[in-house]
Amino acid sequence: MTTAALETGVGPMLRGWREERRISQLELALRADSSARHISFIETGRSRPSEEMILRLAEHLDVPVRERNALLLAAGYAPHYAQTPLDDPSMSSLREGMERLIQAYDPYPALIVDATYTVLAANRGIEMLLEGVAGHLLAPPVNAMRLTLHPEGLAPRIRNLPQWRGHLLEQMERQIALLRSDTLRALYEEVAAHPVPAGREEPGDAEPRQAYPFALPLLIEHAGTPLSFISTIATFNTPMDVTVSELAIETFLPADPETAKYLQSLMP
Repeated sequence: MTTAALETGVGPMLRGWREERRISQLELALRADSSARHISFIETGRSRPSEEMILRLAEHLDVPVRERNALLLAAGYAPHYAQTPLDDPSMSSLREGMERLIQAYDPYPALIVDATYTVLAANRGIEMLLEGVAGHLLAPPVNAMRLTLHPEGLAPRIRNLPQWRGHLLEQMERQIALLRSDTLRALYEEVAAHPVPAGREEPGDAEPRQAYPFALPLLIEHAGTPLSFISTIATFNTPMDVTVSELAIETFLPADPETAKYLQSLMP
């Protein structure tokens, strides 16, 4: 990423982000308290933007934190955002706080993933859902997308697999467009190529959307019992570290009383 950034230059990179966001030079200039002429000069390389201007434009273009560092490097500046390993002692409070959060969510499933969907932590609710998953899928590093869509993973037990699979692949496509990650692209191609298990090929009837009109549920079986969940994803507000900016906490809220009662009976 750094080498590509240095070869491309900050101007074309900023233009790429602006075009991806479908914002005109004038609109960006108004947002950033600049002028369309200055934005044009930056994008064509006729003007070298200051560090402050790069960060301001990146903020208004909603550029991911990791890519803001790439923009700065391309312009000849030092990275602005640190990238601290999650196991660093300075991250202990954050790590412990997230783990307390997902453990407090028991008996309902919750997990923490990074930008490539590597599972960093999970609670007992997730462990319960993973019963029967092939051992090789549980070997570190465990990947949430691979666990879900692999024929030896959760896929055979997901009752609305075509809909849920489509939702996850769309989510990954948005993430790829945002992060421009080769690792994420390779993961997408891998999981998208997995065959749909026998009996799960058809989209099924409209029951999920009729029963849960507010969101697409995950309909999954556990020990032959049908369960339904609504998924929510939380990220950190205004992160100042690359690692923190790419963390996500996903929780699965029971979508009906039967699911909640069943989970509570398993984990009193």
